[in-house]
Amino acid sequence: MAQNETITGISICGAGHSGSTLLGMVLGTAPDAFYVGEGAKIRYLHDEKKPLKKRVCKICGEPCPVWSKFHWDRSRPLYRQVAEHTGASIIVDSTKNPEWIDERTAELRQSGDRSALVLLLRDGRAVINSRLRKYPERDPNQQITDWMAQVDRSEALFEAFEGPKIRIHYEEFASTPDPVVRRICEVAGVGYQSGMLDFSSRPHHPLGGNNGTQFLAAREQAAGDSFVSLPNRTRDYYKDHPAGISLDLRWKQELKPEHAALFDQVAGRFNTALKWGE
Repeated sequence: MAQNETITGISICGAGHSGSTLLGMVLGTAPDAFYVGEGAKIRYLHDEKKPLKKRVCKICGEPCPVWSKFHWDRSRPLYRQVAEHTGASIIVDSTKNPEWIDERTAELRQSGDRSALVLLLRDGRAVINSRLRKYPERDPNQQITDWMAQVDRSEALFEAFEGPKIRIHYEEFASTPDPVVRRICEVAGVGYQSGMLDFSSRPHHPLGGNNGTQFLAAREQAAGDSFVSLPNRTRDYYKDHPAGISLDLRWKQELKPEHAALFDQVAGRFNTALKWGE
């Protein structure tokens, strides 16, 4: 990246468990792009008080050639520092916290750089099934209401955002990735290449995010000693999973009838516009 080159920050917002790691890796495969993962975890780098998985690259671990040598100077815009460190001119971040996105957007604008926003939405039944799979001890009703609140906050952020922005659905992205990614790139001002869909074709260094997607990327890169590992709850699904982008509809087999009924009672109307395949 040239010293005076304008950079672009692409923020992905929405509720967790909606496919942001996958989308982030795809966008991060664009020429001159770098996907930071969940950039808010940059705050935890080199902080030994934090769990290891929260403060290191999820694929490389501590020896990561990118994050092991990065130190955030909080007096300067973060994405510009990441751009200088990596040589990228496009920084992709899937931190979904609205306050974080507002702060990074303000920094970009103050430094004369560009900011674009992608709102990623997913059928709430899929999101809740994923959350219940990961956190079976948590109250299902609270999981549902938390998801609704996250979607509301993300929609409010999207409506207030002044700049290039696009709303997409995970299911459309995963079913027909080429036209969806083309639209995102057009809005964000990123040069599209079909090779971006082969997200594991280049190394990634994500902080935080989904283990399964990261496992696929590491596997295709032949990173046999990668830091990322699969928990028992998802090992069978991902160990023989094909490379590339595919639609995940596990919720249709996994979501328990009592949880489906509760979801319909609490969030059925809320989810109307997000329903997929009905």
